[in-house]
Amino acid sequence: MPIKGMIRTIVDYPKKGIMFRDITTLLKDPLGFKLVIDSFTEKYKNAERPFDIIVGIEARGFIIGGALSYTLGKGFIPIRKPGKLPSETVCQEYTLEYGVDTMEIHIDAFDKGARVLIVDYLLATGGTAAAAAALVEKLGGIVAEMAFIVNLPDIGGEKKLNDLGYATHSLTEFEGE
Repeated sequence: MPIKGMIRTIVDYPKKGIMFRDITTLLKDPLGFKLVIDSFTEKYKNAERPFDIIVGIEARGFIIGGALSYTLGKGFIPIRKPGKLPSETVCQEYTLEYGVDTMEIHIDAFDKGARVLIVDYLLATGGTAAAAAALVEKLGGIVAEMAFIVNLPDIGGEKKLNDLGYATHSLTEFEGE
């Protein structure tokens, strides 16, 4: 079964009108999880846009980013919600599909000039990924690429990120659904 077929859709969550793409059904399937990590590993083992480190966005980006860091032999840096990181941080506010939030990264997460692969599970409006990129750039890093399991192209995040100059890669899409 392809990745898309292993993702559950929950209608009207977290609010009416939202079609939530739930990857827990994909991750609980050992073959599904393996397919995701193997697909990303194959894509990035000889990356067209090389990178030094992987940054994962809380919380689902930790699952994918951590496993991918292992398979590629790269370090992993978490971007977290406010107050969750123990050392000095820099923060960035961003707009979600259904609200506003803030994220943080340790100020010493990586060296200036480091090339970074940003990983998350879903690309919708692009707000979360753009905020993660802003954090990377505040620390002097360079966003090599952004990787997602799911892209929702009709919402416009991929276009927004591409227009900002960021390369993106997704394993599957849900168009007009």
